[in-house]
Formats: sequence, structure tokens, C-alpha cells
Amino acid sequence: MSLLSSCTSGGCGAKIGPGELGDILSALKIKNDPALLVGFGGRDDAAVYALGENQALVSTVDFFSPMVEDPFLFGKIAAANALSDIYAMGGKPLFALNLACFPEKMDKGILGEILAGGAAKALEADTAIAGGALDLRS
Repeated sequence: MSLLSSCTSGGCGAKIGPGELGDILSALKIKNDPALLVGFGGRDDAAVYALGENQALVSTVDFFSPMVEDPFLFGKIAAANALSDIYAMGGKPLFALNLACFPEKMDKGILGEILAGGAAKALEADTAIAGGALDLRS
């Protein structure tokens, strides 16, 4: 099974359109927090939360389908895309959180290559990687 054949849509094609998503989101009741400078109402790719007068935390998460067959390259593209959301908000990436949705029947080595590509891009951006499982019993 190839990387691309495991997906039914690619890139932003996997996302719900803004009109339909707006209808769904408008029905939600959410807390209003004045420290949330860019939040739910902005429908942005990132959130910005004020930590003080001169400091804010920019947070974002991305999920999208592969658009290339090479797993390492896809990992680099995915990480670059996520990092660009931080840069677009004027932020400096401090760490990246690994999130993966991966078909059970695919070779886990492919997932390793995707994550290695992401790690390479994060290292290039001087950004730490967080997330994943860790067995602390040993």
C-alpha cells in the first residue's frame, strides 16, 4: 500500500469548506476569554493567547493528507506547513507536538520516515519536538 493510495483526498482538499464549517461552528457555545487575542471567532489557523502585556503564546495544529509519495519529504512538508502558521502570526516556534493518524495496516516504518522528516525540519528551525509515547518503566 502506497502513502498516497491510503488517502481519499489530499492537502486542504480533506478540509470542510468554510461556509459549511461556519454553520457547524456557529452553533457551539464557547467561553469568551479576553486573553485570547486570536481565537475561535477569527477562524484562523492558529490561536494567540496573551500571557502578559508583552508576551503571547501562539498555538496551532495541522492534519492533512499526504500529497507526495516520499514519506520523509511528506514529513518535512507537514512540519514546514505547521511552522509557517507560527511564523505567519509573528511567533517564534519553541516546540512542535507530534500528532499522527496512521492506518493500522500500513508499514510502521513509513510512519517513522514521516516523523523523521518532520524532525529534520524542526531541527532546521531550531525547534524541539514533543509528543508521542514514552515507556518510563524501564
